[in-house]
Amino acid sequence: MKQFFLFFLLILTVFTALSQNDSLLQTTINAKKIGNNEYELSAGISIAAGWHLYGSNKDIDGLESIQFVPNYENAKLSGNIIFDKPAVVISDIIFNKKTTVYTGVIHVKQKIIISGEVPAILKGSITANVGKQQEFQQIEKKFEVNLEGGITNNANHQSIQIASINVAHPLNNCGIETTSGNNKGLLAIFFLGFLGGLIALLTPCVFPMIPVTVSFFTKRSANHRQAIKNGILYGIFIVLIYVLASVPFHLLGNVQPEIFNNISTSAWLNIIFFIIFIVFSISFFGYFEITLPSSIASKADAKSGLTSVGGIFFMALTLVIVSFSCTGPILGSLLVGSLSGGVWPLTAGLAGFGFALALPFTLFAVFPNWLHAIPKSGGWLDTVKKVLAFIEVALAFKFLSNADLVMHWGLIKREIFFAIWIITGAGLTAYLFGILRLPHDYKGMKISAGRKGVGVIALAFTIYLLPGITNTQYANLQLLSGFPPPLNYSIYGGNDVMKKGLEANVINNYQKALQMAKEQHKPLLIDFTGWACVNCRKMEENVWTKPEVYTFIKTNFILVSLYVDDKEKLPINQQFTYTTKDGKEKDIVTVGDKWATFEAENFNQVTQPLYVILNNNEQVVNTPIGYTSSAKEYKAWLQCGLNTFLNK
Repeated sequence: MKQFFLFFLLILTVFTALSQNDSLLQTTINAKKIGNNEYELSAGISIAAGWHLYGSNKDIDGLESIQFVPNYENAKLSGNIIFDKPAVVISDIIFNKKTTVYTGVIHVKQKIIISGEVPAILKGSITANVGKQQEFQQIEKKFEVNLEGGITNNANHQSIQIASINVAHPLNNCGIETTSGNNKGLLAIFFLGFLGGLIALLTPCVFPMIPVTVSFFTKRSANHRQAIKNGILYGIFIVLIYVLASVPFHLLGNVQPEIFNNISTSAWLNIIFFIIFIVFSISFFGYFEITLPSSIASKADAKSGLTSVGGIFFMALTLVIVSFSCTGPILGSLLVGSLSGGVWPLTAGLAGFGFALALPFTLFAVFPNWLHAIPKSGGWLDTVKKVLAFIEVALAFKFLSNADLVMHWGLIKREIFFAIWIITGAGLTAYLFGILRLPHDYKGMKISAGRKGVGVIALAFTIYLLPGITNTQYANLQLLSGFPPPLNYSIYGGNDVMKKGLEANVINNYQKALQMAKEQHKPLLIDFTGWACVNCRKMEENVWTKPEVYTFIKTNFILVSLYVDDKEKLPINQQFTYTTKDGKEKDIVTVGDKWATFEAENFNQVTQPLYVILNNNEQVVNTPIGYTSSAKEYKAWLQCGLNTFLNK
């Protein structure tokens, strides 16, 4: 009860502080044009009685003066902020030194220069630090000001939400995606997470802990029954910890449903993962060790033991923390790879990962005699670790490729991607056969038959990759479909990825495509897709390339491909703030923002690919479908849509 009261008091304090922020500073903001693309922002600020606003105190790290922060990348501050009166020097008991502050009512001015197009409305915030005796608050006040001569916004809600689109009542119900299909998708991701967990078991961070932990259970437990109970609890807690790691993402989903797609396709997040994977791979090669601070594991380990359920939980937590240096890259792949489908795929993947990791600890606790059958820790674990290092190098360039596609940099074309993978595969093959030596290897060391067998597989896979760097019919490596950059993102000149081989039938603007559909009296096939969408590439390379599907789309439909993760900025006059159906405000700044919101608001979906057929009155013709691996089923869905369009 005492802990609950303290928690409630903490929450009340936080909410009180947040509510205070609105009353501590009252602001009015204006903007005046003073030159070509140059403006002066002026703010009248009323500081609450008894409080003071900190001025420039450069000798105190982190204590900033009041600042204007424009939410427009082309708006740059020019010069210093100007106050209408001098600051007062006080003896500050918070920082225990002299500080300059302002009280009462002040007026400040700040010049900004805008390069390129000037928006009609500039959004931003004013940040400030205020204090009162021993109280200290950081304030952020949002503002919007009109800019003289700015470009008027022509966009509106009609460009996002279309009243005639009613996905719940299509003209025909053919092509329904059943709930079992969604369940199969989650089961597939659970299985992939399970495979990731099995791989993690074979790493030097986890495998040696299996016999040690199980022996601990069996020796410290009063009897075999208690050892089984403790082992099962230990396994349950491992799964629970990984599942709980997805809970914050469920909370984020209540803020903005397409946030997961934004996270997984973020160029900077993919670049960060690229760097992390390269660093981890160098560590796995044996050049240095990556470990979490020992204090983190020590704190969890100090609370572990078999005296209580809580002790077993902390044993499980210790395993998760200690093994992170080996499991981190696998979990990172799971995070970025599954989030674009929403938060439940992430939860399913983490549950599968945790289940695989927990399974041997539980089974060996129930059947301790099985411990004699598992191989002893040894040099083979170092080999596994170095094989994973090569795999991490290959995966690292997948992350970099995602960023390249989303940002349209043109750095990693398809053939360059495969060239990197071929070099990596050749390096792995050479290592497995003992030709390439890495740290802890030595000349003349014995190469086991199992290692040579894996080397043969690596060599075969590397040879399989070779056509990928050619400009031939064999360049479409279907086993990897969707993973490398698209076929037409090529060094051989096929840079127009958006056309997808369907020439003029593919439009990337909804309104233009609708106009073309009306002029040619054809149904409109909407392809909600993404630059970093694996299943989208699989559809385009394995289903759309089938002659019967390719010809049918090209002859009978106007195809519009809308990229929900496109980071290209919209022109200023097309950027606006949209109010969603549930009353939340969202800034439409990029092409991806527009089409992701268009999909969510009209079709109640945030996953890709999603295929929708509309008639010329913008009515949903048949039930939208997602990824469909069967060309026959997809063709049947297209045929149903066309028949409905022609007959109704």
